[in-house]
Amino acid sequence: MLLEKIKTPGLAHLSYLVGSGGQAAVIDPRRDCAIYVEKARAQGLEITHIFETHRNEDLVSGAPILAEMTGASVLHGPNPEQPIVYAQTVRDGDCFTIGQLEIRVLETPGHTDDHLAYALFDTAYPDKAVAVFTGDALFVGDVGRTDFYPDRDEEVAGLLYDSLQKILALGDQAIIHPAHGAGSVCGSGMAEREFSSVGHERLNNPRLQFTDRDAFIRFKVSENHYQPPYFRLMERLNMEGGTAPPSVIRPRSFSLQQLKSCGADHLIDIREPMAYASGHLPGAMSLPVSMISAFAGWYIHEGESLALIASDEAQLATAMEHLVRIALDNVLGGYVGVVPAAAKGEKMQQTPMIDTSEVEARLKNDTEGWTLLDVRDADERDTVAIEGSQHIYVGHLNKCWRELDKKHHYTLMCASGARATIAAGWLASQGFENIDIYLGSMGAWQAAHK
Repeated sequence: MLLEKIKTPGLAHLSYLVGSGGQAAVIDPRRDCAIYVEKARAQGLEITHIFETHRNEDLVSGAPILAEMTGASVLHGPNPEQPIVYAQTVRDGDCFTIGQLEIRVLETPGHTDDHLAYALFDTAYPDKAVAVFTGDALFVGDVGRTDFYPDRDEEVAGLLYDSLQKILALGDQAIIHPAHGAGSVCGSGMAEREFSSVGHERLNNPRLQFTDRDAFIRFKVSENHYQPPYFRLMERLNMEGGTAPPSVIRPRSFSLQQLKSCGADHLIDIREPMAYASGHLPGAMSLPVSMISAFAGWYIHEGESLALIASDEAQLATAMEHLVRIALDNVLGGYVGVVPAAAKGEKMQQTPMIDTSEVEARLKNDTEGWTLLDVRDADERDTVAIEGSQHIYVGHLNKCWRELDKKHHYTLMCASGARATIAAGWLASQGFENIDIYLGSMGAWQAAHK
């Protein structure tokens, strides 16, 4: 018997391979799905079923690709916004046998209308569920967001409340296997742990402490979430069925001259923020490799071509993996060698960084033509903010930059400086020249004002 979790870094996506008696099932596969076939074959298992918990918004489903590779059936819930052309519809109470295991379908709408959970039973002990694959309904320490149907906000929040009761009814012994862990954009309060039980969550998950349905609805409706533009692309592909990823998930190696002449829509510097700020090629935006999954979809649109600038080949490969999983994979090539190029006299741009004392001085003097621009999310800013600063969420700069004055001086800040560097890099790529970054940002400010 096999139950293995496959974690996708960046997206914090969790998928699962379940096997028994020579058969296997995959729950919520990612786009680059050869890994499931390899792991199943290593255990002498044939993938016969692919279960989707819902129409994903944050990544391309690998279900149709894996089905073509294996001949397995894809199972999806009822009531999608559009037909899931590659899947069969399953409903509450449907059961599927995988060797000694039985997978029972639970309709759990709320996060999306088509959302399902799958309860896992061992037929040798059929009375109680061994585990439950909760998708985006229930996480460790959090529950799913309910903001995808703004015209029905109270209704869908109520549906999620009811769905959570159905999951809790499986019993405290059931192990929870969610579709995401901490760092995912699909929740805001997930624990660092990726394992839990129904009983533990019942006692400790803050979102499950609501005993009043209306109070839960009010709380969910009041939450603040962001929806990057690429969510719409993911939703469409996950109804139509996305294409297989590139056979080689590694960018072509560019020379500096090839990089300059490639004609890419975006030059993306994936090095760490400090490296970018210290010196980068003109026109390049900053998108550190560890932050690609969270922010690339704000600035890059379907079909746009990319050229990557990295510290080493490993960075390029990792960045390509992240981009492939959200279908932003029109990568023309990658370049390694910023520092050697600078040493040979290649023109570089720098983004100055300033400290707390300089920010304090500018605020005190009410410096003309200068703005401290806070790019954190709204919840962070509501908790604590620097008086005199202005706010635009980093993702919203993809459009809001047009409302800013290129002659004005902007200092970008966030919690530590990482998102501020992304914001500064984007503005620089759009022709803003008078910008700098508050190094340490809110963390440094709070440390200086204890």
